[in-house]
Amino acid sequence: MRVAILDDYQQVALASADWSAVQERAEIHVFTSHIGRTDALVSALEPFDVIVAMRERTPFDAERLGRLPELKLLVTTGMSNASIDLEAAAEHGVTVCGTGGVGSSTAELTWGLILALVRHIPEEDRWMKLAGRAGGAALGVGGAWQQTVGTGLHGKRLGVVGLGHQGKMVAEIGRAFGMHVVAWSQNLDPSHAEKVGVKAVGKQELFASSDVVTVHYKHSPRSEGLVGADELALMKPSAYLVNTSRGPLVDSAALLAALRSGSIAGAALDVYDVEPLPLSSPLRTAPNVVLTPHLGYVTEEAYRVFYGEAAEDIVAFASGSPVRVLSASLFLLRVATG
Repeated sequence: MRVAILDDYQQVALASADWSAVQERAEIHVFTSHIGRTDALVSALEPFDVIVAMRERTPFDAERLGRLPELKLLVTTGMSNASIDLEAAAEHGVTVCGTGGVGSSTAELTWGLILALVRHIPEEDRWMKLAGRAGGAALGVGGAWQQTVGTGLHGKRLGVVGLGHQGKMVAEIGRAFGMHVVAWSQNLDPSHAEKVGVKAVGKQELFASSDVVTVHYKHSPRSEGLVGADELALMKPSAYLVNTSRGPLVDSAALLAALRSGSIAGAALDVYDVEPLPLSSPLRTAPNVVLTPHLGYVTEEAYRVFYGEAAEDIVAFASGSPVRVLSASLFLLRVATG
């Protein structure tokens, strides 16, 4: 059996868990760079019986699955992955299994981005280091000391788009900062919002009245472009937008236009339409934006769960008793039903 571990950017997959039980049964190959093109991906993965995919970094649609005839088990970190066609996997005889995760890491990063944005932390950090390298006098009065004026959060309004698990955690932290928290989603029950200390409002009111808007919405074809030109036009010039959910939820062209025109104060993004974010992306040079490379789930604790349970999935499958099954191959379904 041959096992491929994909997209191990930090080269920590094998150190994050005990793979010894897998290594007794299989040869493991770790891919540390992303393979974007379908032909190149298929060529690299053709010999493998098992693939471990990190979240949604590498999509597996019907075409890719159909071109991997040796593949028997596809493990995704987390218990859902919109980039895997589960129906096609079953049709091609591929069992898909998932893992647990750590539910707090994305909410924590969201607040790191909010604070970085409203207090201009990355910009001030750059100035401090530049002054140290160039000599303070070379940068003018004060040697680049205190270049910006931040925005306080106490008493401001936080608008949470999507009040699921992540949205609720972000809202709770917002309340701890003394913010007034409102929320909107298409099917939000006002009584549910009230139970977590949040006021349910209409979509237009949320965007028009919030000082910080943070997006925590499930990605689907219906939710793509959820935050577009109309929503951005409603926001105050002093307001900020944060997205740690999925890139396509926000219309990137409309966001770029808003940032360049100054119609909003800034944005912080951890997710993008295409990942890794292309070097040529205009977001990389947009004004008043803080960017991180999809770090929401990237913590030591989460990786221990992801890779540890991925190893368990492989051993269980090899033993004939797969666990955490998201989609069973037609063969396994026939066995299970007799």
